[in-house]
Amino acid sequence: MSFDGLVTWITGGGSGIGRALALEIARQGGDVAVSGRRQERLDAVVGEIEALGRRGLGVPCDVTDEANVFATVEAITAEFGRLDVAVANAGFSIAGRFEKLTAEDWRRQFDVNVVGAATTIRAALPHLRETQGRAVLVSSVMGYLTMSAQGAYAASKFAVRAMGLTLSQELHGSGVTCTTISPGFVESEIAQVDNQGRFDADRKDRRPARLMWPADKAARVMAKAIAHRKREYVFTGHGKVARFIGQHAPSLVHFALTRQGARKKVTARDKSTNRG
Repeated sequence: MSFDGLVTWITGGGSGIGRALALEIARQGGDVAVSGRRQERLDAVVGEIEALGRRGLGVPCDVTDEANVFATVEAITAEFGRLDVAVANAGFSIAGRFEKLTAEDWRRQFDVNVVGAATTIRAALPHLRETQGRAVLVSSVMGYLTMSAQGAYAASKFAVRAMGLTLSQELHGSGVTCTTISPGFVESEIAQVDNQGRFDADRKDRRPARLMWPADKAARVMAKAIAHRKREYVFTGHGKVARFIGQHAPSLVHFALTRQGARKKVTARDKSTNRG
């Protein structure tokens, strides 16, 4: 029972990976606080946690609001008396080619994915020091490589990885550890959130379905990595391959993706000519 008797806080805990991780930790004997912007989603997850015989708490929280984040930590510790694991999971993706993205787009992307994650861990650290707990940052395989129209999101996840590596050094010897987790394709609502951070159930998820891991499977390997205090953990299988290529053969990534882009342009031009 890796989390038996421990208290975990998960931002972005109302859906997707956050929800699945909350339920997995509850199954392993932990109490879980989830935070996010949609109270009804949080309440539903808390109900599922309690159905597993553990205590749950749902606290609405916007990670871009520093005071709100610190108040959330105080609400959690007031309810449970301690905090052992803090998971900075809240995030979304802004898509678009570089020349189309505005300064506001970049600020919005980094404010949530980078500053929000940093604020989450900073608010939790005094309590994690008391319990010699675990700080967890959820990055992405896109923190190792990128592709056209994903520059802002990938840049934010590269930054999250950098934060995790820095934290691991700064916390060394303190009893608190930092785990940076980089998932590949996992079932979630990230593709249904637009560039303004608004959820739209009708948005099509264009990620490759055949490579998609179910969220509960992802949660099991994430919980294991957190319990074992891994410094960095990458999954799925295709994610590990992408990480290796991104780190050791970036020129191959460039060649493959630019070739693919060229083929798409030729196909589109041929279709246009045929229509004419």
